[in-house]
Amino acid sequence: MQPSEIIKTALRTINLQADALRHLTSFVDDTFEQVVHAIAQMQGRMVISGIGKSAIIAQKIVATFNSTGTPAIFMHAADAIHGDLGIVQPGDIVMVISKSGDSPEIKVLVPLVKNFGNLLVGMTGNMQSFLAQNADKVLNTTVSQEACPNNLAPTTSTTAQMVMGDALAVCLMDLKGFRKEHFARFHPGGSLGKRLYLRVADVMSSQKPAVVAESGIKQVIVEMTRSRLGATAVVNAQGELTGIITDGDVRRMLENNDSISGLTAGDIMIKTPKTIAADEMAAEALEVMRKHNINQLLVVNQQQQYNGIVHLQEIIREGII
Repeated sequence: MQPSEIIKTALRTINLQADALRHLTSFVDDTFEQVVHAIAQMQGRMVISGIGKSAIIAQKIVATFNSTGTPAIFMHAADAIHGDLGIVQPGDIVMVISKSGDSPEIKVLVPLVKNFGNLLVGMTGNMQSFLAQNADKVLNTTVSQEACPNNLAPTTSTTAQMVMGDALAVCLMDLKGFRKEHFARFHPGGSLGKRLYLRVADVMSSQKPAVVAESGIKQVIVEMTRSRLGATAVVNAQGELTGIITDGDVRRMLENNDSISGLTAGDIMIKTPKTIAADEMAAEALEVMRKHNINQLLVVNQQQQYNGIVHLQEIIREGII
């Protein structure tokens, strides 16, 4: 294929799927709303099943539900009829996904679920199928054409299934008032989770370098060297923050003064340092550092008493960025 033909095929694929998704909006109706309310009020879990490519989509929807506050579990349609039906418990809602709705495994599974008495939701692209005719509620994911040039390989249809699942999940999040604080509980690992739950107190250094305004420059340098944080706070007798001195301040002092004899911390400190509270999110500390192009933030309490330093490297080490 020539590159131009490749691009044409890719654009055709994307446009076909985009058109199918736009048409999907016509299937979001009263039944969809009833399914959302039923899931929100269920006492058990969502048990989501499918066969072939639909099974893969079912697993993705399960993952999305679990991560957004709706307990869910995957049950492969073929395994279900060979023992895995034990997954289904009273109070569960079962959702079966199938483009045709007439696969042999689906035809066996549906009556078994119905006998259990659980609410059965079908998601299918064939409203005349066995699944559509026997499910308690049906979500329509009909597409006019697969993106596959032979109109065979599940492409557009699986995209429609996945988006319908996402629509359910997002509606449930809104209905339950699911906020980022809840999201963090289910995503403790990786940079995403850490951005949502890691606080300044969790990443601030165990070192707490500090001098008073009257301290000599030698003492300032010794204190900065001891902590290896590239800065030291300047405090008064009550422990209240009055300034900060960084490596850059020391270098500028040496450039501008032939003699440092008699100079004190108060002479070279920055009197308006950037600060943050210990209970603020570490991600917020990172944004402040980026905004002001600095590597350290001084941590203070409500009385502006100095509590410590959070350094950019500590945030990087935690994997927030």
